[in-house]
Amino acid sequence: MAPEGQEHRTESEKILLVEDDTRLGELQRDYLCQQGFDVTWRRHGRGIDGDLAEIAPDLIVLDLHLPGPSGLDICRNIRTRYPGKIIFLTSSEDDFDHVAGLELGADDYLTKPVNPRVLLAHIRMLLRRTETDAPASSVCSQTLNFGGLLLKGASQQVSLDGVTVKLSNAEFNLLWLLASRADEVMTRADLFQAMRGIAFDGLDRSIDTKIVGLRKKLLDNAAAPTRIITIRNKGYLFSSTAW
Repeated sequence: MAPEGQEHRTESEKILLVEDDTRLGELQRDYLCQQGFDVTWRRHGRGIDGDLAEIAPDLIVLDLHLPGPSGLDICRNIRTRYPGKIIFLTSSEDDFDHVAGLELGADDYLTKPVNPRVLLAHIRMLLRRTETDAPASSVCSQTLNFGGLLLKGASQQVSLDGVTVKLSNAEFNLLWLLASRADEVMTRADLFQAMRGIAFDGLDRSIDTKIVGLRKKLLDNAAAPTRIITIRNKGYLFSSTAW
């Protein structure tokens, strides 16, 4: 078995695996290599800047709890300059850890122990995902207004209590979809189909990630949201009266 840190050189996509558990690290590395990925395994996040420069990974699998800098610390440090995908692995079932990871820019998270085939499915899903979602077909020149929230479709401008809110194109499209059907529950499948034009595969967390970002930018309480509400086992609801 190859030692920790050895790179399996192929022409395929590169993965940086940061996992301090030796058994799990070896299992995940060897399985992903068998699937044709170029994997580099580290037991800690010290020196990750050098790894990013040398390896230029397409995706990072990052354990949340590591010796030295934690996974959250590493994600916070690299997210603004690392354009690739990040998956968190965590043994914690605490929603706070999951939300914190998404707010820091992680693209997905899995709770350990995770079956290598499940990890593989999530990796492939993220690497297939386009960088920007297709424009929502419902966005037009219309203006939507809910109390202090104003959305302008043509210019994709958003303001809250008179203050401009900067959103990405994909975030605006998602907010517009929810707001245009205010007080209705929209399922992840509905949102995914409208945003991407393809069927929801049950794995992609991109909608959830964008919801986390929208709540933060629109000053919604992440612990108990009242503006964009999670409807358990169904989807999301935009409240027309919470603005």
